[in-house]
Amino acid sequence: MIPDFSLDKTIGAAFIGVVVAAILHGVSCVQAWYYFTHQHDQWPLKSIVTAVIVLDTVHQVLIFHTVYSYLVGHYGDETELQKTVWSLLAEVLLNGFTAFLVQSFLALRVWRLSSENFVVTAIVALLVIAEFGCIIAFGTLALIHVHTFVELARLKYLSISVNALAAAGDVFIAGTLCLLLHRSRTGFQNSDTMINKLILFAVNTGLLTSLCAVASLISILTAPNTFIYITFFFCMGRLYSNSLLATLNARKRIRTAAEGINTCGEIGFSLNDISKVSTFSSHRGSSISIKIDTTKEFSSDVGHNVVLAGPPTENGLPDTLSSKASCAFQEMIDVA
Repeated sequence: MIPDFSLDKTIGAAFIGVVVAAILHGVSCVQAWYYFTHQHDQWPLKSIVTAVIVLDTVHQVLIFHTVYSYLVGHYGDETELQKTVWSLLAEVLLNGFTAFLVQSFLALRVWRLSSENFVVTAIVALLVIAEFGCIIAFGTLALIHVHTFVELARLKYLSISVNALAAAGDVFIAGTLCLLLHRSRTGFQNSDTMINKLILFAVNTGLLTSLCAVASLISILTAPNTFIYITFFFCMGRLYSNSLLATLNARKRIRTAAEGINTCGEIGFSLNDISKVSTFSSHRGSSISIKIDTTKEFSSDVGHNVVLAGPPTENGLPDTLSSKASCAFQEMIDVA
């Protein structure tokens, strides 16, 4: 029997988690509808999105079953309340697969944005794989050997490891993306404005999942005999799916913002050019003609580059810093 058993802190906390998860699932369904009707990605990415939504839906059904079993099926039966329902243990695996898919997508983004830096990407991959391994181990052991909450408590350290690795992975991914984007600054206001927006976007997409993982970790450490940590864990998968869909659906908005700052006047001349034109004009007339080229390059929804233009160099070639910002921008909005 769980010490200090209280419905408020156990089944009540789980019920709150189910309600919040259901709301977030509704949001992810709306985002999924928008994605499939407005985005035109290749089948690998669409397959990932489909898998995430299916896993999310099955997970929601499982946690509904868990709460229904305790609140309706075994209402008032304190003996049954001490036993674990199979769906409560199985839902851990569904959350694990969702987190693995989304974090793998973000790891690929880190790989591309870091110019295929093996060390940085390897650290991200190790955190993601370690978390997924712990979840598989926890779910498998729980389904085979756990029948009561007393037995479930023996897997406490595995549960702590899952939440700690989830928090570490999300924070490291978000921090790495921000650092890589910060290094892509050019010093030009237009390019840096877009880089700042991308940094803020990277932080926001990883912030909620990180906070939820940290809250779940703190809850299981400070209140291990309650279901408060389950409240947060129920919502983890929804936050991952919404994070992925928000990232994909925001690409058009980011491109539109880029197009707004992507026009700049390029004055292609140097002092030597003016000297030459002046010398020539002394023989042919007093007028001096300066050619000003205005370039504007747009990106279609998939498969083209968006160039964040900056002033040209003296030789008339694009500035390498601006090109660096363009690459960073493209990698952040490009698909896998």
